[in-house]
Amino acid sequence: MNNQLVRSTHLGGAVIIGLGSILGTGAYVSVGLSASIAGNWLVWAVAIAAITALCNGLSSAQLASAHPVSGGTYEYGYRFLNPLSGKIAGGLFVVAKSASAATAALAVAQYLNSYLGMSAAVVKVIALMLLLLFTLFVLSGVRRTNWLNVILVAISLTGLFVFIGIAFSMPASHHQWTNNQSGGLSVFHAAALMFVAFTGYGRIATMGEEIVDPRRNIPRAVWLTLTLVSALYIVIGMAILHVYNAAVFNQATFNISDLVADASWAWVIVTGGVVAMCGVVLNLVLGVSRVILAMGRRGDLPKGLAKLDASSKSAPAATWLTFSMMAVIALLTEIEGAWTLSAFTVLVYYGITNLAALRVSKHDRFIPRWVSVAGLFSCVGLVVLAALA
Repeated sequence: MNNQLVRSTHLGGAVIIGLGSILGTGAYVSVGLSASIAGNWLVWAVAIAAITALCNGLSSAQLASAHPVSGGTYEYGYRFLNPLSGKIAGGLFVVAKSASAATAALAVAQYLNSYLGMSAAVVKVIALMLLLLFTLFVLSGVRRTNWLNVILVAISLTGLFVFIGIAFSMPASHHQWTNNQSGGLSVFHAAALMFVAFTGYGRIATMGEEIVDPRRNIPRAVWLTLTLVSALYIVIGMAILHVYNAAVFNQATFNISDLVADASWAWVIVTGGVVAMCGVVLNLVLGVSRVILAMGRRGDLPKGLAKLDASSKSAPAATWLTFSMMAVIALLTEIEGAWTLSAFTVLVYYGITNLAALRVSKHDRFIPRWVSVAGLFSCVGLVVLAALA
């Protein structure tokens, strides 16, 4: 049986996959978590995370163009470094992104809970059902998933634009930041959390085997995705600072609709947040399953995980294992803990990405080496400085 995935995703689809992976937990939850840590330094934290993401995104694009197969840094570690680096990267990716998906699923349940007043047990059940639903969507094939992404991204952006418009139409807040950690090293802690909110571009790289003309389309998709998201996050951060209210910054239940005084519009923002984070879950189930697929092919995980369906558009065994890991994390952790786990593991993962990018031959290179060096030091620096904060 053929075990190569069909190339059916063009540039537009790749950008939508990137946006669908990014615009969710980052915009609707992570900015709030970072605000509670960085205070008035929030926009700087977003800028630091954006620069780090840009360097890492270019390194990922470089690698995906030179070696366009599914698996991301797991494959790049094997190809450009050594087998141990590849295995470590694969394990880090699976943990980091499973934690991100669990965070998004829990956040959706919490957004709903802010209106429905459900018990903690019901919140967990809703998170698990969400993970199951999008596992089934991924099993239906990537082309259908791309169409769903278009819808999810459009609704997500609508909610964010409504929030931005209403926030800047409100009087500026006179509340003072009460977090004693604001400023100093805390900006790097906040930047580490925000960095995770940018890393959806990695879905583009991990799907290199399914993207048409990958050498041309992967770099362009990464550039476009990160440029759009960086601008949007900065504007959202400025809007949050404009209407900041300390009473709503509860890390376990925060959602940006609480900052909006006009309740008649709050439902639009909540809907956008729920839909956006559904998009994150969808794309993370897809991305993690592709890495597990690659690890199964090489024998680092059981060979049965490398089996594709009859149409060669999905990997059922790998996808069900992905669901199981995400479900366990959602059951055992809360939003802040899952997001922090994702932040630190994904920074180490992208450190390996940059090391691999430095080994790409001059013939295949289209970015200067200093970009990957900057990405490597940014990842290491954020891990160390965030731990010291």
